[in-house]
This record gives sequence, C-alpha cells and structure tokens, in this order.
Amino acid sequence: MSSQVAGARQVRAEDAFDVERVADWLRKNADDSTGLEGLPSVRQFSGGASNLTFLLTYPDRELILRHAPRGTKARGAHDMGREYRIQSRLSAVLPYIAPMVAFCDDPSVLGADFYVMGKIDGIIAGTEFPEGVSVSPEQARQLCLNFIDVLVELHSVDPKAAGLADLGKGFGYVRRQVEGWTTRFHNARTDDAPDYERAMAWLAENQPDDVANCVIHNDYKLDNVVLAGDDVTRVIGILDWEMATLGDPLMDVAGSMAYWVQADDDEMTQAMRRVPTNLPGMMTRAEFVERYCERMGFEMSPERWRWYEVFGAFRSAVIAQQIYYRYYHGQTTNEAYARLGVAVKVLEGRIDRLIAG
Repeated sequence: MSSQVAGARQVRAEDAFDVERVADWLRKNADDSTGLEGLPSVRQFSGGASNLTFLLTYPDRELILRHAPRGTKARGAHDMGREYRIQSRLSAVLPYIAPMVAFCDDPSVLGADFYVMGKIDGIIAGTEFPEGVSVSPEQARQLCLNFIDVLVELHSVDPKAAGLADLGKGFGYVRRQVEGWTTRFHNARTDDAPDYERAMAWLAENQPDDVANCVIHNDYKLDNVVLAGDDVTRVIGILDWEMATLGDPLMDVAGSMAYWVQADDDEMTQAMRRVPTNLPGMMTRAEFVERYCERMGFEMSPERWRWYEVFGAFRSAVIAQQIYYRYYHGQTTNEAYARLGVAVKVLEGRIDRLIAG
C-alpha cells in the first residue's frame, strides 16, 4: 500500500511517538490483528487543529490513529474514549462510520489516550478538492443536496436505539452552549484578542428555545466527510466525532454554516475558507438552511436564522482562540496556528455586522 495519501505529511517532531510501542500494543489489543505484523510507516494529517490524526500504513492494511494534543485543553474536550464509544454505537444504525479497531487509555503507550480505526477509502476535500478531482456545477449542487440529506439522516437517528440516550443532558442545550462557549472564550482569551463582550451579551439576551434533542455531530463540514472515489457527490463516511452529543439540530447547522464560505463573501472571509464551498453550483448558506429546514419540517426565516449565524461565527471564533492560545503560550510550534489570532479578529467584525442587521 502507498502512504501517499492526500493531506498526509511527515510527522512533526513535536507530535512524534514511539511507533514500535504503539504497534506492539495494537497487535495485542486490536479487534482484528490481521495484517498488523511488523512496524507501520506513519504519516500525519495536516488538516484539523484539535485532535492529532495519523495514518498507519502496513503492507496490507491502512489504519487511522487519533489522540489528543499536548498542552492545555478545554475541560471535557479531546475525550478519546467517548469518541470511540460514540462511533462504535452509531455504526450499528448509520452507514457512514469507520470500523473501530482499538482504544487505549494506558498513558505508558503513547503518552495520551488514543484510538485506532479503519481507513475509509475515498475523497476528502481540503481548501480545494484534491488534484485530479473535477467537480462540475451540477455535481456541486448534487453534493450539497446529498450532504444535507446525510445530516438529516444523522439527526433522525433514534438515540435510544443507538445506545446513546445518555450522551447529552436533554433540553436546554442552546442555553448551555451559550454559557459554555462564553466561558471557554474567557478562559482562552489572550492579551491580543478582542473582548467579544457585545456578541456574548447579544447571544445570551436573544437565545431561542431548543427545537429538538437529537444526535448531532457538532463539526459537520465538507472536510469531515469522505466522498466516493467514483462519485464525488456521494457521502460514504463521516469523520471527527470529537464534539458529537445530543442537542439542538439547528445548532449543528449553525456550526456547519460557519465554515460555508460562498463565492460572493468578502475578501477577508474568503481568506479564511477551509472547504471548497465557493465553487460554481454550490448552494449559498441561505439555500442550505432553507433546504435543511424543509427536510426536517422546521419553520425558518432570515431574521430568525440570524441568531444561529451569529452563534456559529462566535463558536468558530472561540475554537480558533482556544487553538491560538496554545500557540501564544508556546504549547505548540505549529506556525499555522499563529494565523488563527487574525481569524478571531476577522470574525468579530463579521459578528458585529450580523448583529447590526
């Protein structure tokens, strides 16, 4: 097997681990140890800025390893055991989950909890689609429709049937999210960050009630799904379940739309784009929300959606600030994280414009 997988690069020195020790543990603990003889080659996926993700390539098998980053982390974040359990249970009712292979909570093996899963072969978009993958306007629109349909399918999962009834805290999710992300911002604020007081006050004063309580992914965006190699419009896998929970489905859409940069957005917003949602044929955010709400039977208006759009942008700003905090305090040397401080400032301007109407 070739290790030349899109997005996989040489492991950064600060993220290196004892491959021999991990490989030995995996042989002894994998649900299926077939093809795990010897040492794998290891590459690191450059995408994402939260949990660290690696490609383990054996002669006849490819696996994915995920573990939490070093340094200060938000309370409740980076729970590898939780992420492993969610996917293990969802795999029985949702056909987009990679097979789980093993979970390790022994810090002597790698220095942090980690889990290993099978690799779903297909196309993963980055800022652009991989070289050689062309997407026509008709395909782009169909991809949007299918992307929405898969989200609706997830939000329609029966939590009890999936064994996930205890995943969340029930209704009151919107309130808890506003309070939680406000606290996270305060805890991660650096001296060079804006204060976001106007945004936090507006969100608290205008928050809506929950519309439902269901399984939500909480980071559903184009670079967290795998597309079929023979049909770029078809979703075959959903990745990165770190923040999945039971909650309000509109909040899931709000998080997704925060990354949905469309072709007519301003230059600064375009510079922050991480997925190719600006291609000809891609839906606008308004079209996406309209289609999703139509499928789910939710009443929605642009004015009502404004609150969710502000929340999605604020949540993105807090995530960026939490990662920038690690760079600011020398907990990581990844220079890519330095730019997130600028993103936090750009998002403040976008939020101010949205609040002003």
